[in-house]
Amino acid sequence: MNYTLFVGDLHLSADRPDILAAFNRFLSQDASHCDALYILGDLFEVWVGDDIAEPFALELAERLKAFSAHTPIYFVHGNRDFLLGKRYAKLAGMTLLPEVYCIDLYGIPCVILHGDSLCTLDKAYQRFRRFRNFGWAKFIYNHLPKSQRTAIANKLRHKSKQSNQLKSYSIMDVEQSAVEQLMQQTDTKRMIHGHIHRPNIHQLTNNRQRIVVGDWYEQGSVLKVSAEQLVLQRLPFADN
Repeated sequence: MNYTLFVGDLHLSADRPDILAAFNRFLSQDASHCDALYILGDLFEVWVGDDIAEPFALELAERLKAFSAHTPIYFVHGNRDFLLGKRYAKLAGMTLLPEVYCIDLYGIPCVILHGDSLCTLDKAYQRFRRFRNFGWAKFIYNHLPKSQRTAIANKLRHKSKQSNQLKSYSIMDVEQSAVEQLMQQTDTKRMIHGHIHRPNIHQLTNNRQRIVVGDWYEQGSVLKVSAEQLVLQRLPFADN
């Protein structure tokens, strides 16, 4: 049976070797016969720059490159790794996709994205998101010394965690009107995204669906889609 896999929000870091080990098992076992693998952002907990990739990220790139020899890998940027660039993508054998991308998935028109752009009620974050997407902002950041880039990234990560603790779930969730607007604009029947860390299959009006892939903090989360069905799978870590 032909099928395609979607994952997101792994938040890989040197501090969580258990997540990295689970993802490596996933690549060698669960994903070994799929038609394609889509990574919907936040593969890494933080990404400072392709030229400062940590050793674990470089080792992962080798595994992804080997996987891409038989299965295409597509990557959509997340809010934690929006600076991941062509250099690392090439090293890992991944094809970079736009923030919003449409695909025909076994006859069903779908739109895929990380999902943070749909959280329109979080005004402060959306202002930051617009700023970070300016080409000149990325250019300036990428030309700063490595130590300064690392300090900025760590500060933003800390500030984000503090801010999220004060926000309600409704503020950090996707906004229904934003979902409907994007699906109308793209003329799609199915939306697949991550970011909010609450895996679910939502049935919408007009025979549409919104599927959320989960995070990998306590277990793996994978969406498996074929022509016959779609299933959100849980992948327990080895020590669970």
